[in-house]
Amino acid sequence: MARTTRRRFMAAGAALALWPRRALLDRRARRRAPNVLVVIADDQRWDCLSCAGHPFLKTPNLDRLAAEGARFTNAFATTALGSPSRATLMSGLYAHRHGVRDNSTDFPAELPDCISALGAIGYETAYIGQRHTAARNSAKRSGADYRACHEGQGKYCENVFEIQGRKTLLAGYYSHRITGLAAEWLAAPRARPFCMIVGHKAPHTPFTPEPRYEGAFDAIPIAPPPSSGDTGAGKPEWIRARRRTWHGVQGPLLGLKDYPTFVRSYLTAIRSVDDSVGALYETLRAAGRLDDTIFVFTSDNGFLLGEHGLTDKRAMYEESIRVPLIVRYPPAIAPSTAIDRMVLNTDLAPSILELCGAPALPATHGMAWGRLLRGDTRSWRTAWLYEYNFERAFPFTPNIRGVRTAAWKLIRYPNADGRPDTDAPELYDLRTDPGETRNLFDAPEARPVRAALQSELARLLAATGALPDRMPAHPQIFDDLPDSKLHGRRAG
Repeated sequence: MARTTRRRFMAAGAALALWPRRALLDRRARRRAPNVLVVIADDQRWDCLSCAGHPFLKTPNLDRLAAEGARFTNAFATTALGSPSRATLMSGLYAHRHGVRDNSTDFPAELPDCISALGAIGYETAYIGQRHTAARNSAKRSGADYRACHEGQGKYCENVFEIQGRKTLLAGYYSHRITGLAAEWLAAPRARPFCMIVGHKAPHTPFTPEPRYEGAFDAIPIAPPPSSGDTGAGKPEWIRARRRTWHGVQGPLLGLKDYPTFVRSYLTAIRSVDDSVGALYETLRAAGRLDDTIFVFTSDNGFLLGEHGLTDKRAMYEESIRVPLIVRYPPAIAPSTAIDRMVLNTDLAPSILELCGAPALPATHGMAWGRLLRGDTRSWRTAWLYEYNFERAFPFTPNIRGVRTAAWKLIRYPNADGRPDTDAPELYDLRTDPGETRNLFDAPEARPVRAALQSELARLLAATGALPDRMPAHPQIFDDLPDSKLHGRRAG
């Protein structure tokens, strides 16, 4: 990280430290302040919920949250990759500002986040499960009073957790183990309000259903999406190249011959995440804290299940960037509320702090969506920036900069130092082409929209402090497997 960026974070952290630790004025006020529970899935798409219309996946506990609270139908990750997105969820900043641009970069120790902000005003705080930050400090750096985390991305079974500084081997299925730890902590007597983050492994690859759910969808026929075998007219070359890589349908991770098993395993892993949400819901209810708790469910990014011939995330297609976001908090949210405005992972931290009556973070790119819950949509965003930086460890996706509005999407594949783009740009009318199959970038009738979005992209890069835009130079797509010594064969 640049020295000036580090100084900015240190200054922001110093400002945060000056907040009065007793800003909640007395015990009665502290009891009235809402608790916070945030559950973060890994790679769960926005449409993999029965309340979002999935044809056969049942998620009754998440459906209950949505029925008793709000579901945001247009929620997005500004970088569809685990570590950058989780850092954004906690800090409210784009990756180019918080500095976590890939899965190998540590969460900056001096970066203010919503956990430390709530701790500074007297909240008890906990982080349990996956942080998906670099191995050097993933178990230690959470800003929480209670920590039960582990290095890297984790495995579905047999993980070494660091629990309050002590390394402990936890056998058994990941979702159950972190749910048990979280439920135990939530059930304990609390004199002050609390904030807990629970990070799941599921449904990240290698999709591993727990034994009781194995075969749950075997009787359901599953076919590849129409776009899996046709990259479509006007698609950039990297799409065709990635089909053969670890993140493509013709690569060693999937291959169309195993497509039904791939999808069934992904969906089945989500069943356990739903069970976890149900168990935590019941724990809060038994403790008498359910209606005093802001209960949030979301994911770090989506996941491509063969669309455009791709798997994984990173790309700017809808399946990659759209995430579920459900929030239950009866004092502020009417049952069965649906919010269709575009909200981002930058918005979570400022929204939680506002609902808790806490001071805002010293710097943020996000907007607090509390006013959307009240029906106030004035001056809400109409466009937003997407960014992804080429990773040499996973060389399957080029640099991406793009802008999305409610109706249109522009995707560019820039190179460093002002060199020409590495691949042809894309432009989609999401109203008539939600599957993003017809690239209109060169269409004469789309020239006015293209020009407007090009200008908007430049404006957003400047407005979010992304300029000068630092990115890897000369990204090239390879079909080599990632280095297992550095990342593990399933770490992407």
